[in-house]
Amino acid sequence: MLNTGRTARRLESYVQGGWHAGRGEGRPIANAATGATHAFISSEGIDFGAALDWGRKVGGAALRRHTIHERALMLKAIGQKLMEMKDEFHAESLATGATPRDAWPDIEGGIGTMLTFASKARRELPNARVLTEGAVEPLSRDGSFAGQHILTPLRGVAVHINAFNFPVWGMLEKIAPALIAGMPCLVKPASQTAYLTELVMRRMLEMEILPEGALQLICGGAGDLLDHVTGQDAVTFTGSAHTGRKLRTHPAIVANSTRFTMEADSLNAAILGPDAGPGTPEFDLFIREVQQEMISKAGQKCTAIRRVLVPAQHEQAVIEALSGRLSKIVIGLPDDAAARMGALVSLEDRDSLRGKIAEILGEGEIVFGDPDRVTLVSGDAANGAFISPVLLRSSDPMRATIPHEVEAFGPVATIMAYDGMDQAIELAKKGKGSLVSSVFTNDPDIAVEAVIGVASFHGRVMIGNRDSAKSSTGHGAPLAPLVHGGPGRAGGGEEMGGMRGVKHFMQRTAVQGSPRLLSVVTGQWIDGAPTRADRHPFRKSLAELRLGDQILTEARTVTKEDVEHFAEFTGDTFYAHMDSDAAKANPFFEDRVAHGYLIASFAAGLFVEPNPGPVLANYGVDNLRFLTPVYFGDSLRVRLTCKQINPRENAVYGEVRWDSRVTNQRGELVAEYDVLTMVAKTWPVTA
Repeated sequence: MLNTGRTARRLESYVQGGWHAGRGEGRPIANAATGATHAFISSEGIDFGAALDWGRKVGGAALRRHTIHERALMLKAIGQKLMEMKDEFHAESLATGATPRDAWPDIEGGIGTMLTFASKARRELPNARVLTEGAVEPLSRDGSFAGQHILTPLRGVAVHINAFNFPVWGMLEKIAPALIAGMPCLVKPASQTAYLTELVMRRMLEMEILPEGALQLICGGAGDLLDHVTGQDAVTFTGSAHTGRKLRTHPAIVANSTRFTMEADSLNAAILGPDAGPGTPEFDLFIREVQQEMISKAGQKCTAIRRVLVPAQHEQAVIEALSGRLSKIVIGLPDDAAARMGALVSLEDRDSLRGKIAEILGEGEIVFGDPDRVTLVSGDAANGAFISPVLLRSSDPMRATIPHEVEAFGPVATIMAYDGMDQAIELAKKGKGSLVSSVFTNDPDIAVEAVIGVASFHGRVMIGNRDSAKSSTGHGAPLAPLVHGGPGRAGGGEEMGGMRGVKHFMQRTAVQGSPRLLSVVTGQWIDGAPTRADRHPFRKSLAELRLGDQILTEARTVTKEDVEHFAEFTGDTFYAHMDSDAAKANPFFEDRVAHGYLIASFAAGLFVEPNPGPVLANYGVDNLRFLTPVYFGDSLRVRLTCKQINPRENAVYGEVRWDSRVTNQRGELVAEYDVLTMVAKTWPVTA
């Protein structure tokens, strides 16, 4: 069981390259399950303005010297080492009141999120310091003036103000995209669980993988931190909507138009479809998911289900099924193997939760549980922040206001009966914006109606049914590739979302100029920029290859025999290739035409250099378009130009993107696309 005799430790902040304990005795932080003092915390005496300056000047400059892939590899190395240390983090996490099972999404989930960002960045983004976005925009008829959107890292610090309920995941899911973008971070965790964040941060800094200044930590109050933010900084906040609104309107944030992303508590809903009555797999899934969301981390999750929307005819069945499952939940000390639910994060949270339940009861009733009594398998109800799961029922959900506005942040949910999907959608929207809602149905029409009906009020909608029952990550699990956030009450911000999250910390800029200079700025060759045709570019390794290296091939005439052979060989006997009368009846063609893929195949035959060399493999094409029909007798030639060079870190090769343009004898553009190849850094290959 939990060791109540341990010595409380003094938490420290890491700023300006060193660890600093705040002045004074510090505020005591209690172990959530025992009430014993676990740590002391203070940030008094910390110079917040100097910390931000340090991050901008030291951390930002150091990060920007690295490419995106280099920064991602740093995170990969950190994530792998953190995973080896997870047992230490789980031991410390017990003080938060979370069972090991409930701590898994925070610890392993947080580390896994960091590793996912590291992997996706290397897979989806170039190994560069500047990102391009979208196509080149021609701005003159002669091609001498063009525009290109680029993304560059902001020159400030990403200030992350995090909530108490996910002290590891909340930090890692925010710093990962910011660091990949090239922006240093200052993390301000909630004081109640800052001891776990501080431990993880210590282990990260001890690795000495990130450059100095890339990460800073404030343990304790934020003081005048926000007074010092600028228009180049970014502030992210996770917590209560009330606190978030105060921070959003901070004078410095308003005056400097500082980027502010807010992820606030929300009254998430789960909707049981009219088709998903008792006896269906969807009903069982729904009951299990609601119960799981009520008790996971003792219900202290921003994504937890707060409103349970059920068809009126199934209301009693849902109450009975949920009550049956909740009655089996064993509550106790988080390290007790028999306990299925631990404690809330603090006694103050328990008192607040009881008050919120009392408010909701003004428009409803309790159908399961007692907020003032709890049966424990271990622990002390007087000193630990334990509470029973409580299931409420709204007497008139369409007219009620309190259960749609007051969030009981704990193992509490309210049953709301509806008549028809229109009413279910209206009830979901009464939450005024949520992080996530879920719909449990096996009926495609209900799924469409529900998702489209609630989507504009939600950051995420999960559809639960028998098809995905075994693979679904569930209602309450934010995932790195998907956006986490929501409109309205949920804060109006977005986090994660894969590489979308990286771009939150970058500035989008439209750059205009000549193709020659744009190509240099963006690191991508564009039409009109200088070219070089000294020898076949496929004979060049990455060490020799340059943007603009080009070959213009000889011409090849397309014959009727070519088309008919290709049709017979591939089985593609589409009428436009085989039947002259049918082709002429087509509004796009004058006669039989060559297959598009025949054109692409002939193009490869024209530009490929067949001998062994630095080009190791072709791994695909992007943006393939067929623009002009090719008839018998037309002759084709290819202009192939090195468009982008993307050296892969820790590998003997890199990716090269080639601009391919196929034209006919009249100079008309027949097809265009990007060819993607893997090219050796040196030839012959040397490790």
